[in-house]
Amino acid sequence: MSGGACALVAKWVLLMTLLIGLSWTHPDVKYPPQKVVDKRVKVIPRGPFGRFNNLIARQTDPTPTSSAISAATGAPLECFQVAGPVLMPQGPAFRDGVHKASPAPNVGEDGLVVVLMEHSFANSYGAPFIGNYTPPDYDFDRVVINFTVLVKGRQYDRTGVMYFGDTEVWRTSTAEPTASGIRWVWLKDMTPFVSLWKAPQTLIFDLESIVDDTYTGILNTTLTATFFKGPAISVEKRGPADLIIPISERTGSTGEPSQFTYPEQNATNIVSIPQNVNRAVFTVDVKGQGDEEFWWSNVPQSAINTFEADYGTYPGYSPFREVQVLIDGRLAGVSWPFPVIYTGGVVPQLHRPIVGIEAFDIREHEIDITPWLPLLCDGNAHTFTIQVLGLDDDGVSSAHLSTTTDSSWYITGKIFLWLDADTASITTGELGAQLTADPTIAFSQRITQNATGGNDTLDYTLAVTRTLSISSYVRTQNTEGTVTWAQSLSYSNNGGVYAGGFDNVNTFGIAGADTATGAGLGIEYSASYSYPLYCSSSAAYSDAGDLALRADLNQSLVLEVRGDSVFPAGLEAFAAGGSGFGGSVLSTSRNGTATYMRLADNSHTSGVGRTRQIFSLEGVTGAGGDGDRGTEGSGSGSGSTPLYYQDVSAFNDTVTDNHVEFLGVAVGGT
Repeated sequence: MSGGACALVAKWVLLMTLLIGLSWTHPDVKYPPQKVVDKRVKVIPRGPFGRFNNLIARQTDPTPTSSAISAATGAPLECFQVAGPVLMPQGPAFRDGVHKASPAPNVGEDGLVVVLMEHSFANSYGAPFIGNYTPPDYDFDRVVINFTVLVKGRQYDRTGVMYFGDTEVWRTSTAEPTASGIRWVWLKDMTPFVSLWKAPQTLIFDLESIVDDTYTGILNTTLTATFFKGPAISVEKRGPADLIIPISERTGSTGEPSQFTYPEQNATNIVSIPQNVNRAVFTVDVKGQGDEEFWWSNVPQSAINTFEADYGTYPGYSPFREVQVLIDGRLAGVSWPFPVIYTGGVVPQLHRPIVGIEAFDIREHEIDITPWLPLLCDGNAHTFTIQVLGLDDDGVSSAHLSTTTDSSWYITGKIFLWLDADTASITTGELGAQLTADPTIAFSQRITQNATGGNDTLDYTLAVTRTLSISSYVRTQNTEGTVTWAQSLSYSNNGGVYAGGFDNVNTFGIAGADTATGAGLGIEYSASYSYPLYCSSSAAYSDAGDLALRADLNQSLVLEVRGDSVFPAGLEAFAAGGSGFGGSVLSTSRNGTATYMRLADNSHTSGVGRTRQIFSLEGVTGAGGDGDRGTEGSGSGSGSTPLYYQDVSAFNDTVTDNHVEFLGVAVGGT
């Protein structure tokens, strides 16, 4: 190792020794930081992004151009997540933070707006907002919430979770503020939970934060709900579920959030469901924190100590995660999670004013469990378990599913149930055989050393494939037939850690296809998805102790949904003119580069970030299969219709270009 490299390592070890008591986990942290002692305390992060982001948040904020403008004008910086319009009483409403007007005429009524919460979250660990919700005296079949936040100062990105009692209905995160202030608005269609909105509820909104001499940003929030009747022509077939059963810690009655902390807690409930069910879908919501926040950049378990001498311990269990849903201990379905990167992730300059994909609205995965109804409707109680697994490996060429992960995953689930009209009817049938073989895993790893014998580089390749299915014969009050749930998934990652642990590269991808079919019971649902990600990041200290960070982050999401999905597929805002669509294709890609520099004496920091995101939403004909469209995922097939398109760019907190098209017509730009 060269003299300069030795000096760099010595400074890093000394700095981390001094700061280990100050380390924080991004985005949701406890103060003071500590190892897990109970379900609500997060672990100290060991990964590259958590460590360096911890240092960034303790320094003077950079002063980008638009922040200076905001300070001069008093106007906060508008942050936003790129997404398609949401249906409101006045028509489709944009959610890009720039375009405000509705591009379509009123759907026929004004709706009713109810304020659910006006609250400032400061020192809010263990102190969620608790309120009582009473259904309005108003005829509605659609609900959209508006969550508006204003904050200025210094603060981490934080996690927000909204519950009705024990049932999680929305999971979000916050943007990181500037000294002059930021603001964002998120509109979320809550119609899938309309059965809950029709009954009195205890509203629990958990947004854990800290305000002190260093972290000064108070999260001033307003939450409203708009109730209205949807258009007469609807894209929905079955409609919202009749009953929703939570799979959670069930602590809502004490005014506490009801999420499990895994692996510290066993995420299991024992429940009985009504016997007159004709369809059942399980949805799972997970979020990694601590050593699991950047799980997609973790290293093979055998390599966690590779750079111990220079960098320290890396988080492990590989950059692969599988979320499993088990019924009575048997695998019912899986989710390979989308790698959400929150607004402090990798380098914060990547995420303002355009936050990451799903950062404001963490998507839940749907697993149809209708084939399990012959078992679940037998009148007995059954166990529902959610667990998250990574991989263990031999350090050379073999890997297998682990039995756990590092801490911490925050988990809830829900069972959406559709019921027959006759409450005395009993669903029966024959539970079919499952095909749930372990995934096929290909793994290789290589470690190289430098001239002095120290570990210098780690390269690994990982590929995972899995298929599973179950088919059962189901008899309900009015129908019967064979119902099948099937999944096919593939994963790959060519990863590397270099420069003694200070550089990290991941070329990552997930692709999957889920299908639920049951012609006799009117069930037809399919989802195909792909999650490519490329991230290259580096960190370095000069001999003087100055810190420099650099990152390139390219991430995409392609999601095609057809048939009866639990959650909105994006077509609702186009219902009046697009009721003939059988599904939608959402395609978005987000590319960003960022740098950050902090002088050793903390006298000056600077950062530069550039981001571009392209988003499209198209309607597709047909209820399932790919024959109705052209090229898979391209959105260019003859069976697809452009509904919404956005191409937006930002540089140093300023939106530099924003081109939007609604139904193929440009509606303005910046």
